[in-house]
Amino acid sequence: MKKTAQRIQDFQKIPAINDIPAPLWLRVRDAPAETIYPEHAHAWGEFIYAFDGVLEVNIEQIHYLTPPPYGIWLPPHMQHSGINRNDVTYCTLYVHESLCQQMPQRAGILLTAPLVPSLLEHIRSHHLPDHDPEYLRLLQVLLDCLTHAELVGSYLPTTQHPALAQILNHLHEHPADDSTLEELAKMINMTERTLARYSQKELGMSLHEWRQRLKVMKAMSMLNKGKTIESIALDLGYASSSAFIYMFKRWMHFTPDQFRKLYQGS
Repeated sequence: MKKTAQRIQDFQKIPAINDIPAPLWLRVRDAPAETIYPEHAHAWGEFIYAFDGVLEVNIEQIHYLTPPPYGIWLPPHMQHSGINRNDVTYCTLYVHESLCQQMPQRAGILLTAPLVPSLLEHIRSHHLPDHDPEYLRLLQVLLDCLTHAELVGSYLPTTQHPALAQILNHLHEHPADDSTLEELAKMINMTERTLARYSQKELGMSLHEWRQRLKVMKAMSMLNKGKTIESIALDLGYASSSAFIYMFKRWMHFTPDQFRKLYQGS
């Protein structure tokens, strides 16, 4: 754990936006791997959405990690920092404090409707000028959609418990690992029962559920990159594509192909 923390400290720092030129303003950025945004706060709200890759944002000591099609909402004046372990292309909608009354007053993940990614992709691909009437209308529609989105806690919680964090890091790096709970517990010299108890206490869910969510996140990122269902299933340790599709549909309520069509317009 100490080694991991030291490595993150060595990541390249990326400057944050220090001023916004309009009450509603959107910017698309490419962040290279192994970069960080040092802790800071703004007088405006932010909705952060990844087109490709997974966002990691630490907000007042709570870690939020989410892939598309979900986004992260930060109310005004909230301390936060960001980590980009891998390349990520994302956008940020900056919302002036005067326009945040209908937005959630706490940070979290917004479960957006399919219209939100479509609007963001349209804005991204058309490169509209900041003062273009169409651009301003789209931003207003986007804000209206976000006011109706459901706010949830971290989709994939993390922990400060060293032994449990070791297991989570291992699973992040090896999502196809099919070790049993007992085998994982032995890796950290813990009993199966103790590991199960710590998982429920620290993560708010069983380790099995956490692993399923991790696979969903990995799958969404790979789907966005255009990988085939067969290769994704193999990368995640499934014996068949049908087993992977069943898992994905169980958690997302639609198939991987439906996800691709909904959120990428393909």
